[in-house]
Amino acid sequence: MATERTATTKQVWAALGAVYLVWGSTYLGIREAVQTIPPFLMAGTRFLIAGGLLFAWSVRRGETAADRLGWAQWRATGLVGTLLLACGNGGVSWAEQRVPTGVASLIIASVPIWMAVIAALRGEERIRPRTMAGLTIGFCGVALLLRSGSGGRSLDPTGIAVLVGAALCWATGSVLSRSLALPRRPLVTTSMEMITGGAVLMVAGVVVGEFSGFRLASVSGASLAGWLYLIVIGSWVGFASYSWLLGHARTSLVSTYAYVNPVVAVFLGWSVLGESVTWRTLLAAALIVSAVALIVLVPGARAPDPDVSTGRSRP
Repeated sequence: MATERTATTKQVWAALGAVYLVWGSTYLGIREAVQTIPPFLMAGTRFLIAGGLLFAWSVRRGETAADRLGWAQWRATGLVGTLLLACGNGGVSWAEQRVPTGVASLIIASVPIWMAVIAALRGEERIRPRTMAGLTIGFCGVALLLRSGSGGRSLDPTGIAVLVGAALCWATGSVLSRSLALPRRPLVTTSMEMITGGAVLMVAGVVVGEFSGFRLASVSGASLAGWLYLIVIGSWVGFASYSWLLGHARTSLVSTYAYVNPVVAVFLGWSVLGESVTWRTLLAAALIVSAVALIVLVPGARAPDPDVSTGRSRP
């Protein structure tokens, strides 16, 4: 792995391009996976497998040797994993049964906007004029998106409400993670969040009865491919690229994923799934992306932490 001094421009842009494409494409992967796999079961198994293997790999590499894990660390990662992965990603997985992937990605793109509001309410950050402009533009974009519909049809209100709740959970978990006793090593933190978030999702699947009628024989090839893509590419390749970028590129450059991902998701939804893209959707996308750019690129502002979907602010 190249050091910060020896990393080349090509290496940085290759990793950044991977983050752009991988996290932007996870919405498509989720849509395909939930066609024949119940959403909570799909997301839960995804994170338990991805997180379990990542945790075992991190331990084998000695990443926990100087960073002892106790109840405080598991409790902190459990809280963040529940907010980000169980409520955030689980909400997206459920909502994509009802809402187009492009619309889902644009609503989730509002996470930095909600983060700025929550951080200000907690007294952690001051809302500057540029941030206020971004908040105003962003909420106008979200409002326009909710009124735009898809192909002349109204958007499913329940699906939209769940997506807004998922964005709020992501934002809350990201802000809270700054003050919690998380492990110091990113891969260990991410894997523990995946494990705890995946466990909560499996419990949710049991509660809503997803296991009762599920049969492995009913899973289509496309859904299986989408599920595997989310584990291998979305959770491992995406986060590996992001983690490398944090040590080899400017934070302001790395944070651009927050407003490139929804553009990729909208394009893939239109080109692969044939989702309708209206002029109102495009205008809403432009407003939201511009708002996120204003907020994320404010001097001294912090970019949203990755999920480590998985990329923390990405599914």
